[in-house]
Amino acid sequence: MIFDQILPETITILGLHRNLIEQLEWLVINRDLNSRVRLIVPEAVECDETLRAGIMTVARDLSSRLGPHAYPPEVAVLYEARRDFACRGGAAYILSEFKDVWVVDRLATEANWARIEPETQGVPRIVFFSIKGGVGRSAALAATAWKLAEEGKRVLVLDLDLESPGLSTALLPADRQPTFGITDWLVEDLVENTTEIFNNMVATSALSHDGEIYVVPAHGANPGEYVAKLGRVWMPKLMADGTREAWSTRLGRLLQNLEERICPDVIMIDSRSGIDDIASACITDIGATLVLLFALEGEQTWNGYRMLFEQWQRAEVAEAIRGRLQVVGALVPEWDGADYFHDLCDHAYELFVNTLYDEIAPPESDTIGIETDGEGKWRVGDLVEGWSFDEADEDAPHYPWEVKWHRNWTGRRSLHKRLSTIEYQEIDFIFGPLVNGVSNVVGSE
Repeated sequence: MIFDQILPETITILGLHRNLIEQLEWLVINRDLNSRVRLIVPEAVECDETLRAGIMTVARDLSSRLGPHAYPPEVAVLYEARRDFACRGGAAYILSEFKDVWVVDRLATEANWARIEPETQGVPRIVFFSIKGGVGRSAALAATAWKLAEEGKRVLVLDLDLESPGLSTALLPADRQPTFGITDWLVEDLVENTTEIFNNMVATSALSHDGEIYVVPAHGANPGEYVAKLGRVWMPKLMADGTREAWSTRLGRLLQNLEERICPDVIMIDSRSGIDDIASACITDIGATLVLLFALEGEQTWNGYRMLFEQWQRAEVAEAIRGRLQVVGALVPEWDGADYFHDLCDHAYELFVNTLYDEIAPPESDTIGIETDGEGKWRVGDLVEGWSFDEADEDAPHYPWEVKWHRNWTGRRSLHKRLSTIEYQEIDFIFGPLVNGVSNVVGSE
């Protein structure tokens, strides 16, 4: 028995006891830090001899089938007053095979890819994300910020690639760097000491003359003990009433405070690469309006995104996030660029079809035409049949917004100097589909 077999085996065992499971108000499958499984059931079960005996039978079956990944039967069942108490502090999602059966994973980190916050009702929040680094994500964000500001927009940019910071140097020269950054605020917030930090953590870029670019860096002009601070930024905050505020919630407070102070037209966030705590907070926890998935054509890219999409499938939250996603074809080469882009389109479509798109049944022979509602929902007559897109649909989330590789943007010591001499035609040639797509989301004319 290995980790990947835990849930399939547990589902099989619960299926054998379905009549009992359906009598319970709820059931939680608790998988602890060591991947060992316990069952948590309502307190009332402990007082019901028949139900208690049935649950103990399930516990014995789990112990027998899961081996080292289950607790011994005598300590494998816990009783709790409410389900939300049982799920507190873990990544929770419901099992589709049963009614009111939940899985709770206790993780060493607070990343929770199984919970998707609703889209923010404030200004658009656009996240620049990639599974792998080295895809030109920060340069693309800087160019997009420049373009939006040239259109007269107030752009707020946050460098949340805390473990590999650098975006601020693309938008600010050294003499304009603010005193503090995001790491300073998150550390001082733990001890209610953020006033000075908040007042000195934003700088304005001189790159645009029509709008404004406000930059919040990962760290200030003097990073100080950056490594020591970095080890504390994602600490939960212990509140006066004894509750814990997750670091992603603290980050959300910072975003809200910055939005109220600056009143931007758009917030753009440079996320950490990979499937970690920072990426989870940026994509799932802050109510992102649009998540740009930077992709290089290759196995590593598609395998990484597939793991993430399949997790959303298992947790049944795919519908909450899929409409906010957009693939970006990064660093499309000068030579053989058409073939490269064609392969990128094929593999992106394959990924979405096999994970996030709904399977659309062929129309009845007497059905006249199939239409879309403009949001990717195929309609047959007046019925919405599902959420899917044609492979060649350029408005589809799988269809990449192209960013070209260009020698003038490679190996630059100072992107700020490059941007300070940039012209609109060059931005349009290299980043056109990306910056235009973001402009449409923001509402630029």
